[in-house]
Amino acid sequence: MTRVFTIGYEQTTMADFLAALKAAGVEQVIDVRALPLSRRPGFSKTILAASLKDAGIGYVHLRALGTPKAGRDAAKKGDVGTLRAVYDVQLGLPEAQAEAARMRDLARDKPSALLCYERDPCHCHRTLLLQAEGGDMDVVDLVP
Repeated sequence: MTRVFTIGYEQTTMADFLAALKAAGVEQVIDVRALPLSRRPGFSKTILAASLKDAGIGYVHLRALGTPKAGRDAAKKGDVGTLRAVYDVQLGLPEAQAEAARMRDLARDKPSALLCYERDPCHCHRTLLLQAEGGDMDVVDLVP
């Protein structure tokens, strides 16, 4: 069984975020945000990838596994039902299916963490993604 970690960067600092990844033995972050931008300093794609590289952690962005705007809006409102419905459609797209297969391969290759914003994985599409992948993954949620 493949172990995969998840992590959100809401309410954390880069130092605590990196420390949580290192403590868990994560060697690669798989960014599953549709838009890898952030108002939180250090968590937009380019600077995040550079910070992870400096810490000895790889970075891969899988855009098609992100949530469309309607899903992101629902998540902000705590409307998990709408988030789930929107994300189910997203996961049915050929590009999302191809990137889900890539995500599984990456996670089997080295210890990996799926990254999104939400601190609580129950309010994030990364949990829906892993549920859709079935029960062949041992999921560990990191909370920096």
